[in-house]
Amino acid sequence: MSLGCPQHFHPPFLTLTGIPGLEAVQHWIVIPFSLMYAAALLGNSVLLATIRTERSLHEPMYILLAMLAATDLGLCTTITPKMLGVFWFALRDIPFNACLTQMFFVHTFQATESGVLLAMAFDRFVAICKPLRHSAILSNRMLGTIGIFLILRPTVLIAPSVFLIKRLQTYRSTVISHSYCEHMAIVKLAAGDVWVNKAYGLFVAFTILGLDLVLIAVSYLLIFRAVFQLPRAAQLKAVHTCTAHLCVFLEFYVLGFFSFLAHRFRHGVSPYVHILLSSFYLLVPPTLNPIVYGISNAALRRQVRKMVGLKTSCP
Repeated sequence: MSLGCPQHFHPPFLTLTGIPGLEAVQHWIVIPFSLMYAAALLGNSVLLATIRTERSLHEPMYILLAMLAATDLGLCTTITPKMLGVFWFALRDIPFNACLTQMFFVHTFQATESGVLLAMAFDRFVAICKPLRHSAILSNRMLGTIGIFLILRPTVLIAPSVFLIKRLQTYRSTVISHSYCEHMAIVKLAAGDVWVNKAYGLFVAFTILGLDLVLIAVSYLLIFRAVFQLPRAAQLKAVHTCTAHLCVFLEFYVLGFFSFLAHRFRHGVSPYVHILLSSFYLLVPPTLNPIVYGISNAALRRQVRKMVGLKTSCP
């Protein structure tokens, strides 16, 4: 794509560079990305199929886990196919509107995952602190309401960022120094005033991810306070039920925290470090979540073995 003109008026295409500084080896770097994507597809699909077919798993914890698996499938599928095209086949151009669509779904699935983790923390809080009311509070109707909220919240908050980008008229460049389309990477290309775009992006980030992080932390403070008042045996059982969720919560927010720091303080960080961190941030949780829950949850592990065994025994 030609970059001879200093400014571009509503460019029809944008160009993804992949990983600046690692162009010579990025066709090798994509191999672990491909393996993670394959593992995420397999693991989350097996989780969804198991929870759907096994009636014994139609409980709030597993229904929320199914929501997490569906979100993970959407998140990794939103970025990985195009990323593979950029790395392996040099298919770097992407239509401007397609780039905005990818941006919208990337951030929507991120926000949805954060919301699901919050709902799972609430489920653990009710199960441990109010066990006799667990089924009444987290009824099927309440779970349906939570599901609708998890979809509507990011949709309503992130959609305006697309229209705020569409209002920008001119662009200094059409080259995105990234492996996928994300909000700030597109905004940085604009030649006009982008203060509103940056401010709204921060507002959405703190309204969704920041608020969810605080509420999850409060939930676990209340959980641990209740756990320490239980007998020793009950303490161990209660902590065990929270272990998987804590691991998933930490991997999502710790990776997100380092990605955020690398982005905000990029002057002291190589560009490829930020891009690798942001890519791992979106691919590692979908890959590890099924493994974490499969290892820590005996009932789920047993049902997965049962389902796979039934399928493999058929001619």
